[in-house]
Amino acid sequence: MSSTHYLDQFLFAILPYMVAITFFPVTIVRYVARGFTYSSLSSQFLENKQHFWGLVPFHYGILVVTGGHIVAFLLPKQLLAWNSQPLRLYVLEISALIFAALALVGLCAALVRRFSVSKVRQVTTARDWVLFALLLVQIATGIGVAIFHPWGSSWFAAAVTPYLWSLAKLNPNLAAVSAMPLLVKIHIVTAYLVVGYFPFTRLVHVLVVPNPYLWRKPQVVRWYGRHAWTK
Repeated sequence: MSSTHYLDQFLFAILPYMVAITFFPVTIVRYVARGFTYSSLSSQFLENKQHFWGLVPFHYGILVVTGGHIVAFLLPKQLLAWNSQPLRLYVLEISALIFAALALVGLCAALVRRFSVSKVRQVTTARDWVLFALLLVQIATGIGVAIFHPWGSSWFAAAVTPYLWSLAKLNPNLAAVSAMPLLVKIHIVTAYLVVGYFPFTRLVHVLVVPNPYLWRKPQVVRWYGRHAWTK
């Protein structure tokens, strides 16, 4: 067997399980032992304007794109049925590309802010820079895949989804993923690395989103004391 075969075996049949073994125990242990670190550790109080223009487009873009991948994984048949109409396929592909570009623009703005604002740069750790680098590669390769290997929503549902389900069933089938272009393979491997690195980063804050705020009754805040305009 060739070295490429062994490399594919490691990257697509072994690495995913290494990531899973890292992700779940470390995430749980961190929450139990160091729950106060489950935060985005936002630097917004140090600088707000650039923070807004970086993080807002990044979050909107990455959430929509990630949601699209989840839909393709959970509902591949329905997605392929949607794509059977060319117009709907075009709308989906163009929309995904726009949101991916939005995420990239937001991430680049956040990186510029980290470099240019001294206070923010001082609180940015080496762990943060590694995370930014992984996200940059992940988003950039995703855009590259969309441009050079189009109709990804269809071939993802038809080829990558069965591979991912084979991993879930503990019976990896690498036939489809091994034949993928190099850019697609880099995109998949980087996704694994991001997930594996996830428990060690500020990304864990997405697991403790304050959902009760969505249905909690509005709070009434009363101010006591004399204000300048009442004097």
